[in-house]
Amino acid sequence: MDKDNKQKDRYFVAVKVFLEKDNNLLILKDSFGHWDLPGGRIKRNEFETPLDQVMKRKMGEELGPDLQYDIESMPKILMRHKREEQVGDETEARIFALGYIARLTSGEPKLSPAHTEMKWVYIKTFAPEDYFVGGWLQGVQDYLKLNL
Repeated sequence: MDKDNKQKDRYFVAVKVFLEKDNNLLILKDSFGHWDLPGGRIKRNEFETPLDQVMKRKMGEELGPDLQYDIESMPKILMRHKREEQVGDETEARIFALGYIARLTSGEPKLSPAHTEMKWVYIKTFAPEDYFVGGWLQGVQDYLKLNL
């Protein structure tokens, strides 16, 4: 392996959804004890799967299969986040995430075992620094700038 390859980093790739309802944004507390957005990593066997289908899987797993939403076709927010997590012989996971905006059209989100809490926060007054850290914080701040 040449020395240039040793400088390349490995990232997980994720899709995250900024789910809106009546000027509110849904946020979730994950099993690591941190605030998060719905969505998650693309699985190894989903390499060829369209991203809207990956999002549908993740939204169904995390918020229930009956939830209906309209999602924008292109990501609006790009995020890079890292957190302590055992990944092979490394103790840190680095995640590159595509953030999509969606509007809830029917159904109510249901809390999955992957999360311990959910909350709707009012977009116009939400202070994300009271909840989020790292790349997720930057992503939510970028999202809020789109809504001001």
